[in-house]
Amino acid sequence: MCPPDYFGIEYEINAWMRLSNQSDLVHARAQWQKLYRILTEELGAKVELMKPEKGLPDLVFTANAGYVEGDLFVSSAFKYKERQGETPFFDAWFQSHGYRVLNLGPDCVFEGMGDALPFRDTVFAAYRHRSEVCSHKTLGEILNRRVISLELVNPKFYHLDTCFCPLGNDSALFFPPAFDDYARRVLKESIPDLIAVSDSSAHRFACNAIVVDKTVVTNSGCNDFETALSERGYKLRMTELGEFMKSGGSARCLTLRLE
Repeated sequence: MCPPDYFGIEYEINAWMRLSNQSDLVHARAQWQKLYRILTEELGAKVELMKPEKGLPDLVFTANAGYVEGDLFVSSAFKYKERQGETPFFDAWFQSHGYRVLNLGPDCVFEGMGDALPFRDTVFAAYRHRSEVCSHKTLGEILNRRVISLELVNPKFYHLDTCFCPLGNDSALFFPPAFDDYARRVLKESIPDLIAVSDSSAHRFACNAIVVDKTVVTNSGCNDFETALSERGYKLRMTELGEFMKSGGSARCLTLRLE
């Protein structure tokens, strides 16, 4: 995680961001700290921190740094110049912590675990809004894993982690209207227990969740799928992250899972 010391809406690069709808830094810091305490004090997760950098307001969204598997870090190649300055800081952090740092090359846009999520022996990877489909072949070759491409069609759900969340070896949350017909069919064929999230919860970023053991941490206002989680042995833990939603992010965007 990266503290939100310099977080703010300084540009518009997704359907949520509006310069006219500024975040409140005091509230953002309080919301981030609450999420940090939930993860570390309530759920016992170990959280590593990186230093925030002035002029990089979205550095707080560490999920987009790259793809992590074991001691390998595949660095992102951001679509927008506004975020490209983050890459040297992410790469330096992983290098200093003993990871092998690779990249997919300069000609293919890829936005890390915002758009590539593992499920069993497969990596589901999204394209259209922020990552390009050409990145999937190279990612599969690097990881030696099957990568299945999913097209996203709703600009409000511009990264895969805004509309899809693996829960374990059998289940996953997803928001069907975020995907094209083929992607929906592939997900239904690939995942034994696929849980559709309602429109209202999806627009509160229910799928942008952090899963710690059997607890699913989401933004507030996602109550209507609590029963579905409970039936599968999961507990829902909600916390207010509205300041980060103004920038198109929520719980999972604010974290990058390390192995």
